[in-house]
Amino acid sequence: MRVAARALVFSAVLLSLFLAVVATPALAAGEHGTLVRVAEIYLSPDINSTKMAEVERGRELVVLENSSGGWAHVEAFLGPEKTVSGWILDKGFVRSTNPDGDKIVFGEAADSEEEASRRHGRKGADQDALRLYYRVYDLFPNSPLAAESLYRAADIKWQIERADVMSRPSAKERDPGLREGMNEEWMKEVMKKFPGTKWANLAAFHLIENKLCGEWQGSSKCPDKEADHYEKYAADRPGSPAAPQALYLAAKRRAALVDIYKTEEQGKKAEESKARAIALTQKIVQQYPQTDWAARAQSLMFLVQQDVPTFGNAVE
Repeated sequence: MRVAARALVFSAVLLSLFLAVVATPALAAGEHGTLVRVAEIYLSPDINSTKMAEVERGRELVVLENSSGGWAHVEAFLGPEKTVSGWILDKGFVRSTNPDGDKIVFGEAADSEEEASRRHGRKGADQDALRLYYRVYDLFPNSPLAAESLYRAADIKWQIERADVMSRPSAKERDPGLREGMNEEWMKEVMKKFPGTKWANLAAFHLIENKLCGEWQGSSKCPDKEADHYEKYAADRPGSPAAPQALYLAAKRRAALVDIYKTEEQGKKAEESKARAIALTQKIVQQYPQTDWAARAQSLMFLVQQDVPTFGNAVE
């Protein structure tokens, strides 16, 4: 029995050592990772061999076999239905087991995002940032940075798509159902994976944009419905960083309705909208006094109380 027990212990030790070697970042076949630099992928582990493709920052890589001599044999996912296998120099390659790998990738993502915001920044930096942020969430799902990273990736994707959507003639349609809108998949993924967080709240705020009219065209229907959307958001998510902004946007629309209802000869509704606009601005000032939205609400309240038009080109 003792011999059998020792054999079992010895086997367990060997298994532990084997797993430790296999899990080493420089050696683990089948392990996923990403690059924080641009790299060439070669046919063989030799810089003089044929170049297969260029791998951008944030692309997903899978180790195919144990690397040696400063090289890594990988499969690189370069886009929809485009995969390339080959060798890369094992530099700037962050694997899912790298210590502080989440922080390294997040840091490069933040740098790329800043680069994208510059007037003459690096071409494609916005896409680099998008991929890198997503890789933090994908490779390090238990990281404290995972929720923020997925949201930032979704936000960049949203802004890129928004620029395209708003450049089309359909963007001016009054009915939001007549335009394609931004893809909501990643925003909903943030809400599903990280419910109750500020990132889920911010993702939910983005979704309202797909419900907005292109142009009001002087009709009360659009601003009234949009104000309802923003008020509901603030009521459902009072702790959201976007709650005071939602209330302000609702107040702006209620204030605009004062003038719109007057043109529609609906005096009673104009007065009701005035009261609701003032109530909303007061709520912002009381509940979110330390935000910029409180000061903006104070200014809007002042105009509404003095019956100064806040919509259209009216001048008194």
